[in-house]
Amino acid sequence: MHIEQPVSQDEIIPGLTREQCHAARLARDARFDGRFFTGVLSTGIYCRPICPARAPYESNVQYFRFAAAAEQHGLRPCLRCRPELAPTQGGDMPALVAQVLTRIERGELADSTLGALATEAGIAERTLRRQFEQHLGASPKQVEQTRRLLLAKRLLTETQLPITDIAFAAGFASIRRFNDAWSHAYGLAPSTLRKQECKQEGSLHPQEGSANATTQASLTLQLTYRPPFDVQAMLAFYRLRAIPGLERVDEHGYERRHRVGEQEGWIRIEPAPGNQLRLTLRDLPPGVLPDILYRVRRMWDLDADMARIGARLGQDPLLARIQERWPGVRLPGGWDEYEVMLRAIVGQQVSVKGAITIMGRLVARTLAQFGVSALPTPAQLCELDLDGIGMPGSRIRTLQGLAGVLASGALSLATASDEQFLALPGIGPWTIAYWRLRTGQDPDAFPASDLVLQKALGGGVKLPVREVETLSTAWQPWRAYAASWLWHAMSEQPELLTQAGTSQQTEETTS
Repeated sequence: MHIEQPVSQDEIIPGLTREQCHAARLARDARFDGRFFTGVLSTGIYCRPICPARAPYESNVQYFRFAAAAEQHGLRPCLRCRPELAPTQGGDMPALVAQVLTRIERGELADSTLGALATEAGIAERTLRRQFEQHLGASPKQVEQTRRLLLAKRLLTETQLPITDIAFAAGFASIRRFNDAWSHAYGLAPSTLRKQECKQEGSLHPQEGSANATTQASLTLQLTYRPPFDVQAMLAFYRLRAIPGLERVDEHGYERRHRVGEQEGWIRIEPAPGNQLRLTLRDLPPGVLPDILYRVRRMWDLDADMARIGARLGQDPLLARIQERWPGVRLPGGWDEYEVMLRAIVGQQVSVKGAITIMGRLVARTLAQFGVSALPTPAQLCELDLDGIGMPGSRIRTLQGLAGVLASGALSLATASDEQFLALPGIGPWTIAYWRLRTGQDPDAFPASDLVLQKALGGGVKLPVREVETLSTAWQPWRAYAASWLWHAMSEQPELLTQAGTSQQTEETTS
């Protein structure tokens, strides 16, 4: 479906008019899933654009950008299309608001206060509340309450966890508060919803308190994305970069160790039917779910709006050819900011294979010295014996220098500026841009000094950094995706770029 740009209505949601929302929901277009929600005022529910139910009359509809705004309006989530499964929508809001929203989505407000989050973000709490109302259509409290309720709804529907465990996993301080919030929002008891879902699916959940329910060692959830998505390209990326002793990738999925306190388990991600991935947690407490869901969605770039990104980048003939050849290539991320920074430093001026070998040695030495099969924490890295690990002394000093400022609290990866990074020995513009790109912090990050990008844009000939930067300005604000596409093309079919570059140079010469 192609939705024409109407001229008769202003945007009601960033990038979308009412006419576009109307056309998208009538077509049940999955590319718009999560970009908006349809509030049906006559029934008091809100739906995803892909809802299979009969489409309501437009006169009975109000569109919302976020689920929290719909719930603040007094609407309940549809039981058929399940808004809690929709990809999230970000961008088009002040950076500080987006930063706090991300921390709320990770579940951090369950253990903190809005005032503390605002202070750490460098914004006044009153200003933050006002900007949430302006840009999200809901208060921070409503955003957090909606997050908890929708996660609880997912766990009620998709798992056999006892309701008490679900309440705490979603972030409620007590079962009483959970029951009160649930009843107020949805008008029925959590157990009633679970029974309704069981009847529809023809299955039975274990009774509350049964051994089967309380000793369950694995937990599986479905993660939705907007098409297109080249899942196999993502698996290939992680297969090449899997850290020995920490990660493993087979032909069907990705796995990694994850440690919470003294408890160690595994997570697995694999393709699932429809526009979904399947996430399985083994031997991990349900309380880690908000953080794990955030990490996985960011790492696998599940919330990207590829139709919107592609429309922008596709205006460039070279990127349009890449997009046509490999539709759905996204921006692979890392597990967390710290791991990505270690990868970026270790990967300076070495091959991917060489960098991964060294990362595996870091895990092995951490196991030998501290008894934990994981990358060293900043404090451990300060003490770790790195002699003979395969890196020059200057890079070892960079690693341990970074670890020192992180362990002391002098630097926070969550809030560090480029200037603070540049003040550290051994960290330059390439490292910073690559780190921001792989952490998902900046979709416009672009390491112009990257040798592969220089050759990709030069048709096989290394272009000067300044010329690469000039060429990339046309791709703003999605230059990180352009870099990902160019890297992918150079690894899969470099002659496509070489031929394109030669042809472009010939045209420039003859014009």
